Amino acid sequence: MKVLVLDGVQEKGLKPLYEIPGIKVDIQGKQSEEELIKIIGDYDAIIVRSATKVTAKVLEYAAKLKIIGRAGVGVDNIDLKAATNKGIIVVNAPDGNTIAAAEHTMAMMLALARKIPAATAKLKEGIWDKKAFLGVELRNKVLGIIGLGRIGSAVAKRAMAMEMKIIAYDPYISAENAANLGVELVKLDEVLKEADFITIHMPLTKETWHMINAEALEKVKDGVRIINCARGGIIDEEALYQALESGKVAGAALDVFEKEPNTDSPLYQLDNFIATPHLGASTVEAQLNVAVDVAKEIADYLQGNMVKNAVNIPSLSPKLLAKVRPFLDLAEKLGNFQAQLLDGRINRIDVTYGGEIVKHEVAPITTMLLKGILDPILQETVNFVNAPVVARNRGIEVRQTTQDKVQDYNNIITVKVITDRGERTLSGTLFMGNDPRIVNIDGFRIDAKPEGHMLVIPHNDKPGMIGKVGTVLGNHKINIGGMQVGRQKQGGEAVMVLSIDTATCDDTLKEIADVDGVLDVKLVSL
Repeated sequence: MKVLVLDGVQEKGLKPLYEIPGIKVDIQGKQSEEELIKIIGDYDAIIVRSATKVTAKVLEYAAKLKIIGRAGVGVDNIDLKAATNKGIIVVNAPDGNTIAAAEHTMAMMLALARKIPAATAKLKEGIWDKKAFLGVELRNKVLGIIGLGRIGSAVAKRAMAMEMKIIAYDPYISAENAANLGVELVKLDEVLKEADFITIHMPLTKETWHMINAEALEKVKDGVRIINCARGGIIDEEALYQALESGKVAGAALDVFEKEPNTDSPLYQLDNFIATPHLGASTVEAQLNVAVDVAKEIADYLQGNMVKNAVNIPSLSPKLLAKVRPFLDLAEKLGNFQAQLLDGRINRIDVTYGGEIVKHEVAPITTMLLKGILDPILQETVNFVNAPVVARNRGIEVRQTTQDKVQDYNNIITVKVITDRGERTLSGTLFMGNDPRIVNIDGFRIDAKPEGHMLVIPHNDKPGMIGKVGTVLGNHKINIGGMQVGRQKQGGEAVMVLSIDTATCDDTLKEIADVDGVLDVKLVSL
């Protein structure tokens, strides 16, 4: 079996592959799409970092390819859908850079507190100006952590050694689990108002995009210092510039930007701003760790063993995988759909299977559903092995039940999610064995294909509702591609699900929410 290794993955980390007889490792540099197409047909496995793109076109020529390894966390350079359709497993190395990212956050925090970059620059200009660089200590300061996943938790442990008081906002972790880390769990507004330092460790989603905007920055304590080593786009950089220039924010340190590479930001003109070019995972140790981790995964799979960090399909036997794969896809879509409907912290997830699906092992399907719910809303990587553990660690109870006979459908999956602000129920089925549909939302029967952009709008069942919502969308040049309406009784409550050609902005959603009779509106993008 042949393994192709690209993008400068550390050869020292490939030892798990070299130790297995019968595996040949071929190390090359970055490959263009055209170059990769010419050679990919000879390989059983490939390992990349971020430079080489494993596109759908490349995978068309991958006749022997069984597994793709990403030596790192993000898999944006790999076409997951195309890989899944071909039955190719994609694995990554989600834990290898945790320490590197946490330590970089601490380095940025200390550099910001003691004005090290500016002081260094002055010295290199030949100026000794000690009085200009009066700093602050971390000891006894309040650190506000936004996102208490793997990296946020590692930062908390290190900040405790600096004798900081730590508060955190994370809508998906229980207060008990936070307390076990020595962290007080609070609301986002409290972090903004109380923290002397704020560090961000959230994923970039439509909910977290520009989470730290002008409105949020008005709430922060005067003289706060802000660090972001997570994802660009969570901070509104224009609003941050204004807050830094006015002095409301004493300093900021960014390792990530909304658009990268970024060498021409107005922020660079400010003395109280420091930055690095996305170096969070750039340590010798982290690069070696991710190489070792992904090489172990490749080695295990090629020897017929299970893998731990699959990001697209679970490690099942080919025979079982062929039977349950359509249900895995349905479950992930249901989970992702649910994640975008929810408000509040998740307490419990109830999954019920009915019909012919119960003839198969449903545990992997539940795991896929958990991944679909948790992956879009958590900073840490959620996959098929760790999804139940992630849920348990965050105090989420998961219940799974089956029933042999159901009405109306040959198979059905129902997922009810209970949060501290209510509950949502969603049901899905497969038509003709492989056509996924959403057939029930909170007790309202519908028939919607879970794809693209959709608006879910609970409303009062009265004349003109569809027209009013359609008018708002028309005024914003948003085309409706399809519509489903479900109701339980005439004149009561109903729900409309609109398939739209493009995603809506917050202003459009607010305008729809303000329509008389509309009870709520959620944008779901799949």
